[in-house]
Amino acid sequence: MSSQVPSPYGSSGGGANLADILERVLDKGVVIAGDIRINLLDIELLTIKLRLIVASVERAEEMGIDWWRDDPSLSSGARRRELARENERLRERIAALEEQEQESREEIT
Repeated sequence: MSSQVPSPYGSSGGGANLADILERVLDKGVVIAGDIRINLLDIELLTIKLRLIVASVERAEEMGIDWWRDDPSLSSGARRRELARENERLRERIAALEEQEQESREEIT
């Protein structure tokens, strides 16, 4: 007589398949945290803090995580916004330089 433990993933078979597990992880989210410290003679040389969150985009947004929207290397919209801001700063700088040049011309004459 073998006793079988019920599956926490609701599958009626012997175990959950990878797709079920991945769906559950992405739906709920998983956080993995850890620190790496390198010491030499009780002197801390290096500390690395690792934080890993695995979740679906929707779940991450619910948690308030949306850094990919503002990262120019990940979002074309963010890249366009960054270029537009840089363009505006350059235009302001050119206008200020042209104004200085105009003022110095007026002083000479």
